[in-house]
Order: sequence, then C-alpha cells, then structure tokens
Amino acid sequence: MVKCVFFLAILLMSFSYAQTIRVAVFSGDKINRISFSYDISSYSIYADTLYVGELNKSDFVDLVALDSSKVKLIFGVLEIGSYKKIKLIQNQSHGFLTLTQKNTEIKPRKYVGDFEITRNKNGLSIVNVVNLEDYIAGVVESEGGVGHHLEYYKAQAVLSRTYALKNLSRHEKAGYDLCDRVHCQAYLNKWRFSNTILQAVAETKQEVLSHGDSSLVEGFYHANCGGQTSSADYVWNESLPYLSPVIDTFCIHAKQANWEKRISKAKWELFFKEKYFISESDSFFAFEQFNFKQENRKAFFISPKYGIPLRDIRDEFNLKSTYFSCFDEGEFVLLKGKGYGHGVGLCQEGAMKMAKSKFTYQQILMYYYSGTTIVDLSTIQNKSFFNKSSKEPITFETYFENSTAEKME
Repeated sequence: MVKCVFFLAILLMSFSYAQTIRVAVFSGDKINRISFSYDISSYSIYADTLYVGELNKSDFVDLVALDSSKVKLIFGVLEIGSYKKIKLIQNQSHGFLTLTQKNTEIKPRKYVGDFEITRNKNGLSIVNVVNLEDYIAGVVESEGGVGHHLEYYKAQAVLSRTYALKNLSRHEKAGYDLCDRVHCQAYLNKWRFSNTILQAVAETKQEVLSHGDSSLVEGFYHANCGGQTSSADYVWNESLPYLSPVIDTFCIHAKQANWEKRISKAKWELFFKEKYFISESDSFFAFEQFNFKQENRKAFFISPKYGIPLRDIRDEFNLKSTYFSCFDEGEFVLLKGKGYGHGVGLCQEGAMKMAKSKFTYQQILMYYYSGTTIVDLSTIQNKSFFNKSSKEPITFETYFENSTAEKME
C-alpha cells in the first residue's frame, strides 16, 4: 500500500509540472489552403462543437480559408462544411501529423501535438498545442542543427526552455504563446533526426537559467560572436548584469567567424548624410567613415557623439553582425567583419567547440551567462515567472537571427 501511494505521488508530481504551450506554425506565411495527413497516431476531428470523425492511416484533411471568416473542411474527398474553428486532437500521446501547404514551394513540416485552425486576416492561423518538452526538442534541432555534442544540446535546451517560459505572453493578443520564427525561436519541425537531442532534452527536463531573485534570464543566443560577445545594451539599450561582454576564443576558427562586404562609397555616404545629417564639412567623420576600426565591440559608429548605433548600419546594409571595421578601397568601402548574429548571450559555434573540448553544459552556460544558476522548476516554490507579464519583452525580431539549422550547417 505504501509503495502504491508513493508511486501515485511521483506520478501526480510529474503531471503537475507537465505544460503545454501554443505555438503558431507557418506564422510568417500567407496560407489559404493546407493539408493535414496521418503519420503516427490517429486524430479526432472537431469542427466548432461537432465531432466529424477520426483521421487514420492514409487519411487526410484539407482546410481552406474562406472570405466569410470561416474555414472550409474537406475530409478526404468529402466536403464537410464551413466553420469558425477546426481542431485536430491526437488520440495517443506524442502523435504527429504532416502539414503540407497547397500550391507553394514551402516544404512539408511534421509537428507533434494538437492543432487549432481558424481564419485570420492573412488566411489560415494554425496553432500547434504541444507539450513544452516536445517543443524544446524541435527548437533545439531547428536552431542548432544536427551532428553536435550532447553537452552543447543540453546548453541549448536549457536556454530554449528558459526563453520559452520567459516569453509566454509575447503573442497573447493573437491567441497563442509563441511563433515559429526567429522573432521567438525557430520551430521548423518536430524533432526528427538526432537521438542525442532527445537525450539532451530529457536529461535537462525542467531545468532553466535563473538570476538573482529566481527570475528567468533573457535567454539570448546567436550563431557566432566573432571572438567577443556583445553587451545587451549595445543592441537593445537595456543593460543586463549577466550579459557582460565575454572574450570567446572557442569560435574564432569556425566557418562563420569572419566575413567581408563591399559597399559603394556613394551609397555609404548617402546613408549617413540623409539619416543622420552628417555635415560634409566634418573632416574627421569624412575620413573615419572609411577607416573605422573596431578591435573590441562597440555600440556606436566612430564615436557616441554622432549618435549612429552600429545596429542601424547592420540593418541598412544587411550585415552579418555589428562587429566590423572599415577600409578605403577606391570607389568602395570594404567592411571586414566578425561573427554572425546579434552577439548577445551564448555563441552557438563557441558552445559547440566547448562541448567538443569536454566542457559540461553547466560550464558552457556559466561561461556566457556569468552569475546565473541552473535551477529545476520542481524545486522552486514561487513560480510567479510563469504568470503572464504586462511588461513588453525585449524584442529581437531583427537581431535574433542567423541561427537556424540551415545557417548552422
């Protein structure tokens, strides 16, 4: 009897910390028609409050956006009707479906969990209702790629979980928690290829990165820092004590550590003249704009007195990073840059090298996030950070980029 009670207590505790989140998939695409087809596990189909039937092997469902703010449901070849909301609910845990956009070049995706489909102003809104840990496995594979060391994947899993929980209210007004783009975190498929990723997620289950009063950190990461990470206030004008610049020698020989770009002098000069009203009589600026050197990361171009954030230059000229120096090359200005991404937080290629060099995921995270602690959610009594926050989170739609699987391979 005692053993049974103990087992039940453990079981209930595991369920009490299970969490599902709502993620908008294909969120950056205009979708007017999409097909859901069977992969693993049957699914129950609901149209508004009506039970339509069961999607089994060889079955598929087509959904079409209508002008009437409704969604047309086609089950196989049978047109069922038009409804406000369609739900696909898995009949067994960890079931997944293949989602295929009709008449587009976008590749099919596979997602685990349940689905809710409604009509929005852009077409179809597709929300994946997924277990947090299944979501994290998909994010780690999408953001980090495959073929890396277990300890790197553990570090990535902790950061991705931390970010997800920190930003659950980001898209609350739209009816979901997070999107699948780099605005939140890339979530391009369920986990598919690497068992090491599943192991990393399982072995770090419920672990997050905390600072100070048990609040979750801003879990920023990027592809390559070029040898030095950036202070958070260089990018978002907000200083975070655990994100001070770090000298990183682990990533400097990686494939994304260095880059070059040539820009015509006329285009370069016009940008500063039109946007920042730089006077042609400023001889110092006239010279330095072609001879700017950045041995260590800076926030501003040439001097803070000109008020030109390097992030603005990165945006304007689509640069891989803000960590660059300028050289006069006749009709062009040559930019020699370092790194790929915003540079704040964990450097993915640096972390990959650290993992290969036998550093643990704890050491990797402490290296990039000084003064933080890895905590287990089950040991924290006050989980106030799960509550929806009215404070607008720092957005890195522009800067939290260049770290998806395609760019890491």
